[in-house]
Amino acid sequence: MLEIKNLAVSYGAINALHGISLRVDQGQIVTLIGSNGAGKSTTLRAISGLIRPKSGEIIYEAGSLVGLPPHEIVKRGLSHVPEGRMVFANLTVMENLRMGAYLQTNAAVIRQELDFVFTTFPRLKERAEQVAGTLSGGEQQMLAIGRALMSKPRFLLLDEPSLGIAPLLVKTIFEKIVEINRQQGLTILLVEQNANLALEISHYGYVLETGRIILSDESAKLRQNPQVKSAYLGG
Repeated sequence: MLEIKNLAVSYGAINALHGISLRVDQGQIVTLIGSNGAGKSTTLRAISGLIRPKSGEIIYEAGSLVGLPPHEIVKRGLSHVPEGRMVFANLTVMENLRMGAYLQTNAAVIRQELDFVFTTFPRLKERAEQVAGTLSGGEQQMLAIGRALMSKPRFLLLDEPSLGIAPLLVKTIFEKIVEINRQQGLTILLVEQNANLALEISHYGYVLETGRIILSDESAKLRQNPQVKSAYLGG
């Protein structure tokens, strides 16, 4: 469904990605794990068109995404939930969700997606008229995911969904990620510093280190890999 070939990205003179290659098959949850500064978020930003690669290919459903503006990439069925949630703090929960559907012109589809979001995250329904900036970190993360779902994506890019969230809500959010994947058949590329959780819910994983992929395997096998256990799992 998504294939990256020899992707290189630079910020000025600093090389953030050194020709990485990976693939995500339809219906999978694939995770990118690695330490801060490894290039995980940069990879997602390149896929969603927020930064332009220096070289390499990003192929989605047999078409190239390189050079497309972000709104065109959303039209093709990819939605990006950014690191730090980035909700519209001065808008209500409902207004944030409707912003996620800005490319959708079919009112029936918008209602259907809103129902799905509220079923998945009942807390958002309870707080529909609450200003987003007053929500807890976990609630804002639910809102950021819900907003992304409002565009009716086929592919979801999730950047650090556990960041700055209470442990109890982290567990809930990861359960919901699995639920969305199974119920909707939504393909997910997950960037996550909590390697234990990421490898627990994903099908396949890549380990990124200073802009290079150093390991890739089925997630269950990566969890048993001595190198991964030592560096990322506290084992």
